[in-house]
Formats: sequence, C-alpha cells, structure tokens
Amino acid sequence: MTADAGLDVKLDEVARQYDDLQAELALPETSTNLDALKRLGKEVARLEPVVEAYRELRRIRDELAGARGLRDEAKDDEMRSLAREEIERLEADEARLVGDLKVLLLPRDPADDGNVIVEIRAGAGGEEAALFASELLRMYLSYARNHGWRAEVMSLNETGINGVKEAIVEISGDGAYSRLKFESGTHRVQRVPQTESSGRIHTSTATVVVMPEVEETEIQIDEDRDLRIDVKRASGPGGQSVNTTDSAVRITYLPTGMVVEIQDEKSQHKNKAKALAVLRARLQEAERQKQREADSATRRSMVGAGDRADKIRTYNYPQDRVTDHRVGMDLSNLPRVLNGELDRLIDTLSQTDQAERLAALVDTGSAG
Repeated sequence: MTADAGLDVKLDEVARQYDDLQAELALPETSTNLDALKRLGKEVARLEPVVEAYRELRRIRDELAGARGLRDEAKDDEMRSLAREEIERLEADEARLVGDLKVLLLPRDPADDGNVIVEIRAGAGGEEAALFASELLRMYLSYARNHGWRAEVMSLNETGINGVKEAIVEISGDGAYSRLKFESGTHRVQRVPQTESSGRIHTSTATVVVMPEVEETEIQIDEDRDLRIDVKRASGPGGQSVNTTDSAVRITYLPTGMVVEIQDEKSQHKNKAKALAVLRARLQEAERQKQREADSATRRSMVGAGDRADKIRTYNYPQDRVTDHRVGMDLSNLPRVLNGELDRLIDTLSQTDQAERLAALVDTGSAG
C-alpha cells in the first residue's frame, strides 16, 4: 500500500468514527446524559477539523478528475490550456490539504496546552556551573515574561555568589509545555570564568528538566502509606535561617525514595502543596519516560527523547554563539538568547519533531 493510500484508509476510518459519534449524539437518551454529552462533544470537536479537511480534499480530487478529463478530451488549444491551469491550481490545493491532514492526524500530547514545572540544576564545573544555572533560570523567566506567562520560583537553592545549585519554577500559560518541552537535557557553557587568571576557557554544565504540571486526580498518592513528611526551619545560603518557623517541607516518596524539599514560602501548608505538585509532576514524568523508551519511533527521534543526560545545547561565549546539537542550528548574539529570545530555536525544534512524526506516520501508512 502506498503512503497516500495508507493516509486515505486512516481518513476513511476517522470519517466513519465522526459519523458514528454524530449519530450517538442525536440519540434521545444521550441528550439527558451530561457525561455522555461532554465526552461525545469533545470527541466530535477533536475529529471535526480532520473530517472537514478530508471532505474538502475529496471535493478537490473530484474537480481534479473532471479537469483532467476535460484536458484529455478538449478539441482546441485554448480549452486544453485552461484545463491545464485549472489542474495546476487544484493539484496545489490537493498537496496543501494532504499536508494539513497529515499534521492533523498526528497524535497530540494532551499536556501541550498546559502549565509546566522546570527544574534547573548545576552540573559539572563547581561554582561556574552554579553561575550558569542562574543564567538559565533568568533566561526561562525572561522567556515566560516575553510570552505573557506567569512564572513562580517554587524553590531556589543558591550559592554565596549568586549561583544556583537548584531551582524549581512553575510556568503557567497557554501552550507553555508545547514550547518548553524540548528544553530538557544537558546545557553546556564554554567561557573564561571571572576567577580564571590565565584566561583559559572552561566548560561547565547544567541540567534542565521540563515536566507538565499534573492535576491531583491524575496521579493518586496515598499520603499515609506512600509519604514521609518532615518539617524544619528554612535556611538560606551558608545555612543561615531565613525565618523563625518550621516551614520548610521535605517529602520522601517511600516506594522509590524520591525526595522533594520546598522552603520558599513562610507557610508550611503552602510549601507542602508545592512539594506535592513537584512530586506528582516527577512521578508522571518517570512514567512518560518509560513509555518513550518503549516506543521505538520516539527512541529514534533526535528531538523528542528529552533525556537529561543528552547534551542538547552549547553556549559558547568566546564565539558569541549558541549551538543546538539536535538540529545542528547555530545562532549568534548569545546575550539575546540568554535574555529569553528562544523562539527561533524552539520553532526549529518543534518543526523538526513534527517532521519526524510525520515521517513515522507515512512509514506506518506504507506498512499498512
């Protein structure tokens, strides 16, 4: 079966599903069942753009068949010329619709529209790595501000000279996860540290993990059985006390030993709520990672893996250049990137991911 034939089979199936859903919505018993109305309405809304585009494609193909017939049967040159012009226009419309439909058929990550939790940790390189992690934190806060999103630092573990050992940030806004999900991995900086008297270039790293925020109902946690919750007095850099109440919360997830500690708020209740939000996001991310590793198509993807061990980007100060290694893209004007101007990089990563998933869809259609 050809790729186009495989696509048509998928589209025929979607059109049948859509008609069946419409028929179910029209049943008298459905009108009195609010849960069914909500579920069916959501499915119809999801499939409607695909079905409308497919029906338009079939109309274009019918017109195209007629124009080709007219071209082949025309007795004079003028009629054949008009038919060829019409065929050219219709073929362009057909190609555009096929491309649109392939994108519409791609599985959509339900987390794409939601909020994210971003964790940034200093890696190899000591104090220089902590300073770099601090710059990445400012970069993402600026990116969020540029997009009109709300960013809240949930936890911040600083060093004595404005470096960051670890930061956890919640970024809220439409499409935040779809834009930031490709930032997960190891970020590398190459530059001469201010403390380096010989002028040698050092390489340091920081890791970034981007996780979709999770609703309480999505990840069930038995607080009595699964959690150990410790409270203590919050402390700042160097161990000094930052408030006089036992407000810092440390949660240990006993089944795996995962630990989350939040001390940013003066309220123990707020710190506990934030720690639980981070724990839920980490638990779901662990499940998503297992699914990605089990999916051979995703495992082949340059962009979609999001493994924190992957070196994804280098920020080279001497050459004023940022390189994303997954797509081989170089950008000059490093300060602008660190000031949150990431859209050129993120657009390229998103388009590459889409192209890879389209290729996988075509492969599946060809095999089918």
